[in-house]
Amino acid sequence: MTEFSDPRRRFGNRGEDLAAAFFITRGFRVVVRNWSCRMGEIDLVVERAGNVHFVEVKTRRTMKYGYPEEAITRTKLAHFSRAIEAYLRASPSAPQHYQADALAISIKEDGPPEYHYVEHIL
Repeated sequence: MTEFSDPRRRFGNRGEDLAAAFFITRGFRVVVRNWSCRMGEIDLVVERAGNVHFVEVKTRRTMKYGYPEEAITRTKLAHFSRAIEAYLRASPSAPQHYQADALAISIKEDGPPEYHYVEHIL
């Protein structure tokens, strides 16, 4: 199954598109999307005023299984932290100021997406 035929992946891509737009409208520059290594993945790396934000994006259609940010488990945070460390090691000029954040997006059928931005999750 390709990325384009997998409905879950398409929905995840939509969430990441919304997240990128969320940050752009707030004056951030998107540095990279979907950076991955064997340690894990970073959904979004954005920068504003010399501060780099590593962002975990969680998107949900329904609250049946809880709020999107509740899906960021300790295990997920550990993988996220290791991926950030790998990104910093691989970066030719590692940022001096950075932080790890989360953006939870709830997409409802009858309204605009709702965003919950949580800074400093690590």
